Amino acid sequence: MKKYFLLLAISLCIESCSENKETSFKIGIISDCQYCDCDVKWDRYYKKAPQRLQEAIAILNKDSLTYTIHLGDFIDKNFESLDRILPLWGKLESPSYHVLGNHDFEVKDSLKEEVIKRLNLKKRYYSFVEKDWRFIVLDGNDLSFHGALTIAKKEQTDSLFNLLKDKELPYLKKWNGALSSNQLSWVKGELDFAVKNNQKVGFYCHFPIFPIDQHNIWNREQFLSLIKPYNNVKIFFNGHNHAGAYQIENNVHYLTFKGMVDTENTSAFAKVQFDKDTIIIEGYHREPSRKLVIK
Repeated sequence: MKKYFLLLAISLCIESCSENKETSFKIGIISDCQYCDCDVKWDRYYKKAPQRLQEAIAILNKDSLTYTIHLGDFIDKNFESLDRILPLWGKLESPSYHVLGNHDFEVKDSLKEEVIKRLNLKKRYYSFVEKDWRFIVLDGNDLSFHGALTIAKKEQTDSLFNLLKDKELPYLKKWNGALSSNQLSWVKGELDFAVKNNQKVGFYCHFPIFPIDQHNIWNREQFLSLIKPYNNVKIFFNGHNHAGAYQIENNVHYLTFKGMVDTENTSAFAKVQFDKDTIIIEGYHREPSRKLVIK
């Protein structure tokens, strides 16, 4: 009998370890590298961004990461800033992704499409699957005064901004933006597909949803109404607010990662371990470490 229970315990342990191995993976996250050859402003040390990115990549490369993602504002301004910072990004040993930030469009109008190409983005918003997760990368500049690149999108931007301007929303700022109706429809399709395939959902965006402050996406209420019926939505990771923030609502973890470019002598980035029921964030420098429980 003892032998039976011992074999049962070993079997359950092997099964559990195998299950964890099948669902576990680790990634790297950086936000607001925001390089330009510019003087210090708002405690942002733009010229120090390359050495900070280089340091982060050296640390990230010590792990076997499934991928690394930058959460927007890779540059602060000027198209030529990419020539300095992209070769460093290219030293990552893991696959990599970019989220578009508002400052990524602080270039000449004629070069805005080129920024998207240089960041190796075939689409401005997209998704990818890793283990039992579907990651949805949003473009919060889809409707915006800096990132709307077609006449139709510019008209939609004006319409939405004018519709909301009497509501005294703290985040209705011209440096923020919104998700177009086309993007929201696409998101719904992605969520339905995730339900069908029994996948958890994580969102990446430059702009936050929670907490409410001057950094949020304009049509956050519309987005929240869309995701509310989907219990498989677990995380929303973003940048933009360089101070960082965290809030949990309806079992969704809304986490703003701190800006790498800020302060004279520190940096910010993280390694993130996804396990079956938890997400462990190993923060570096100013980025705090956290444990997020997935329900």
